[in-house]
Amino acid sequence: MRILLQDQAVLDHVAERGPAIIGRAVDWAAVNSGSRNAAGLARMLDLLEAAASPLGADVARLPTAGSTSVGDDGRVREEAHADALRISARPNAPVQVILTGHYDTVFPADSAFQTVATRPDGALNGPGVADMKGGISVMLAALEAFETHPDRDRVGWTVLLSPDEEIGSPASAPLLAELGARGHIGMTYEPALADGTLAGARKGSGNYHLIVGGKAAHAGRAFHEGANAVAGAAIIAARLHALNGQREGVTVNVAKISGGGALNVVADNAVVRFNVRVPDAQASAWISEAVREIAAEPPFPGLTLDLHGGMTRPPKPMDAGQTALFDAVRETGALLGQTIAWKPSGGVCEGNNLHAAGLPNVDTLGVLGGDIHSDQEFAWPASFVGRAQLSALILCKIASGEIDAPKLKSLRLETM
Repeated sequence: MRILLQDQAVLDHVAERGPAIIGRAVDWAAVNSGSRNAAGLARMLDLLEAAASPLGADVARLPTAGSTSVGDDGRVREEAHADALRISARPNAPVQVILTGHYDTVFPADSAFQTVATRPDGALNGPGVADMKGGISVMLAALEAFETHPDRDRVGWTVLLSPDEEIGSPASAPLLAELGARGHIGMTYEPALADGTLAGARKGSGNYHLIVGGKAAHAGRAFHEGANAVAGAAIIAARLHALNGQREGVTVNVAKISGGGALNVVADNAVVRFNVRVPDAQASAWISEAVREIAAEPPFPGLTLDLHGGMTRPPKPMDAGQTALFDAVRETGALLGQTIAWKPSGGVCEGNNLHAAGLPNVDTLGVLGGDIHSDQEFAWPASFVGRAQLSALILCKIASGEIDAPKLKSLRLETM
């Protein structure tokens, strides 16, 4: 591969808009859009819809599915979620590229971390500036530039911006599965590591909430008439923790136990919340069965157990399709003087969902940064243009056929 004149024009288009690409990400990061901040999500959706208008594409808000949540009191509640935003062009083109991102962050409306500042070393420090409002700005910049390419009609593309990725995509998962099934290549805009390294193989992840029901009684007068749900939850937590080390690459993290109340009352409710990570489908099946067995056996009489949740992100191994796609991205990056490397990650994202639907994808095409999910989150402003150019050039090479998208998709399907 080499950079052709028409490719260079696309790259120049990105470079000329560098300050604007950074500036809008900074503006967006100042809008709190925590996954459950309905007002903030609505504001972000308005801003993203406006930012999509220069693309000349079809823009639509898509209702998302509802989900259930388990409160600390053990009650199961229905939960509504914000709309997703779909931006699409040329849905009938022979090659289809799926680009995904999320406009929610982990920072709730009452977070003290609400503004963007520039650190002494030049990095931008702000909520979502890397994860992933910077990534969305890069994505849109790449698409706007690609739309000036003479071969653009050979490629159709669809963007899905979801409101719930940071809580496991319970509402947008069906939309991701649908898009993944009909695309050829996926491009997702989680931040790369600070040195530009991409995530390769990803573990799968599951979130569980186990409701423990007991029987209340006076702790002094009638202790033996009660059944202590908190004590039962503690025993169950220990059983779950004991699964660690039993199978290579599988981890179980007991994250929280809620329940109980006054010290003189035998607790009649508790909730055990835990996360599991798995390297492959076989390990996923093993841990799912192990969890079901634990949830089917109350640790002592008088307790009831009610399991909610499950595997939310399937594993994403480096299969033949993934390996070939990464090789193509590495070669494309080399044309720009960018060294592209990758390594396994225990983290999960929408790339897991897309892969499970049969779509080979690169899911860390966002800006270079780090310390995400903390008030130290940062992004390197110098990376915005380079990352947008990388995505734009990937699109150019898909359009020219130098990156053979249908072949990559067939390689992925052969391993399903």
